[in-house]
Amino acid sequence: MKLRDVAAVIRSKNSGPFELTFDIIFKDGDLFQRVYEAGVITRELFAQLYNLPVENVTAVIGFSPANAIKATLVRPIPSGALGERDVYGAQQHVPLFDVEIQL
Repeated sequence: MKLRDVAAVIRSKNSGPFELTFDIIFKDGDLFQRVYEAGVITRELFAQLYNLPVENVTAVIGFSPANAIKATLVRPIPSGALGERDVYGAQQHVPLFDVEIQL
């Protein structure tokens, strides 16, 4: 199944002008734990999806109090800079929708 089928919320936003943060939130702790332990949501996955070196994905962590997986990556172009097309970082989460998850 796809990540969009198991996550209640998938979103992105600025984490300052030089980083983007992503939230993948699940409706319950069991589903969060199963997806997190499946090991699919990794720094390498974000690097591949966003065509970045893996070292530019600064964190992918599970945050069980919110049933969420959070990730942060270095923006390829700073927010508001010439050539940047999403100043708020709110449209960057779409590539995550089709990530395949085996539960």
